[in-house]
Amino acid sequence: MNGTPIGVVTVSDRASRGIYEDKGGPAIVAELGRILASPWRAVPRLVPDEQPMIEAVLRELADAEHCALVVTTGGTGPAARDVTPEATEAVCAKMMPGFGELMRTVSLRAVPTAILSRQTAGIRGSCLIVNLPGKPTAIAECLGAVFPAIPYCIDLIGGPRLETDPAVCKAFRPKGA
Repeated sequence: MNGTPIGVVTVSDRASRGIYEDKGGPAIVAELGRILASPWRAVPRLVPDEQPMIEAVLRELADAEHCALVVTTGGTGPAARDVTPEATEAVCAKMMPGFGELMRTVSLRAVPTAILSRQTAGIRGSCLIVNLPGKPTAIAECLGAVFPAIPYCIDLIGGPRLETDPAVCKAFRPKGA
């Protein structure tokens, strides 16, 4: 299939064992479908809350699948098994803390427990990895908040040009970019 590959990673012990349906990954795909105007294709993965497995999937999506963007859901809380931010940091050359700061700010408008979330983002080669929370409503809210900066970030790291539907999300690029 044609289009820019975008990794969609659900991190969940229970969903990976089939105990319950993965709703996070499909929520990311649906939101990206609303936001993006340029051709893209989802490269989905479902993994348990195991740091080595999360790291391996992130490396695979960035290095072998050549994803310009990888969006994760789940594993960003304070529980002992929540290790998605640690896995992201382990595979990234540069961390982008502003993404997590903005997502928490937006989420705090809805729930006071948003301060417990440890969403982050980082860069591996020409791939931006963004960790989102696990609830579908929070996924839409957080992805909508940070996406205006994502296309230009991907431009800056040498990835493909992503265009958004300006009626849904207006990507910011400096004049001439």
